Amino acid sequence: MAAKATKLMRVLKSDDAKFADDWFSICNRRVDSVLDVEEDVAKIIAAVRKDGDTALKGFVKKFDGAALDELEVTPEEWDEGCEQVDSADRAAIGKAAMRVREFHRKRIPSSWEMREEGGGYMGQRVRPLARVGLYVPGGKALYPSSVVMNAIPASVVEVPEIVMCTPPRDDGSITPEVLMAARVAGVHRVFKMGGAHAVAALAYGTEAVPRVDKITGPGSVWVATAKKQVFGQVGIDSEAGPTEVAIIADKSATPAWLAADLISQAEHDELAQAVLITHVKGLITRVQDQLTRQLKGLDRADIAKKSLKARGAIVQTKNLAESIRLAEEYASEHLVLAVEDPEKISKEIQNAGAIFMGHYTPVAVGDYMAGPNHVLPTGGTARFFSPLSVEDFLKRTSFMKFEPPKLRELGADIVRLANVEGLTAHGASVELRLAKIRRARREREAARDLEL
Repeated sequence: MAAKATKLMRVLKSDDAKFADDWFSICNRRVDSVLDVEEDVAKIIAAVRKDGDTALKGFVKKFDGAALDELEVTPEEWDEGCEQVDSADRAAIGKAAMRVREFHRKRIPSSWEMREEGGGYMGQRVRPLARVGLYVPGGKALYPSSVVMNAIPASVVEVPEIVMCTPPRDDGSITPEVLMAARVAGVHRVFKMGGAHAVAALAYGTEAVPRVDKITGPGSVWVATAKKQVFGQVGIDSEAGPTEVAIIADKSATPAWLAADLISQAEHDELAQAVLITHVKGLITRVQDQLTRQLKGLDRADIAKKSLKARGAIVQTKNLAESIRLAEEYASEHLVLAVEDPEKISKEIQNAGAIFMGHYTPVAVGDYMAGPNHVLPTGGTARFFSPLSVEDFLKRTSFMKFEPPKLRELGADIVRLANVEGLTAHGASVELRLAKIRRARREREAARDLEL
């Protein structure tokens, strides 16, 4: 039994000759090539654009497995769904929503302006988007927490209309817990649709589904591909991929807890990736043994095993500093610091979607109840993307106004820069105004001379 346990996750050693290649394969984890759906997604989008609700209902039946007369959840359905939620579950969803709302209210960007001598006036106006679409995945699991995390930042900045879509069950209904989460999170309308067809409907609008300004939320490769294809016609948050976790562990870590954290990500999806990075050789065998023990009887054991075997890894490093360096290169969606001084080490981390510090902060804390958003950059994009936040549901418009004295002060430099770039018409647009300013100045001077 112990021998089998050691084979569940592959072990990479940083001092092996092949480590650089193996580590590159771990970091290069995007799965775009696993399932090539570009062409099929393009056809679905084109059909929804052309035939609207007719095509959309056909795709809901084909892909979501539900024959629908109406795509939108009615107020009565919504009420009935919420009434079915267990009171304790209702309280937990409400508490999570309250904490997420409190976190996102802490720092909301606001409009600002500045004035300069000579008549310079400029700044930015910050306004919410008019209508946003939230994609909430279904299929292999139910995600009321995704409703909370996507909707609340939009609700906090008072987006006028928040539209949500999620795959229906076979009977055409939406899971009560998802409807409950939508209600407490501030969603205005809910539609029964999933996959690429849902993204297309939100991006272009149909008879029943309103066109939105931005689509947020994770989903399958079909959803991710559709979001990528409609980007430009509509805003998106990012190209979300399979979930992932990297754990840095030292001698203070508990093997059973490390194994539990690895499994908790692996159970999401066969394509999820869980990576343990440690310089403590003795942890490795014990973690492998715990993985085998904890997977027994787990509801989603088959999914977790496939993920851990095919995509997971335990990396044995020379020291803690090397572990930190590798974690930075990996740029994980979730980074767990199972170490003695997590706060100190966290200050060295630049590339991570969210950092979970210490032995009592598993990823599940952030998934449900801490407050920071769990919609995070994946696939190494934590190097340049950030967690979903209120900024994702706001747009900024710059404004400026120059009075004649200010244009006279800066006009010559504007003309010079325009000429440097060969854009002489730009310069001319300023020169015409400067000429009028100079004429007006000469006329004022002449009038004063006459008075004298």
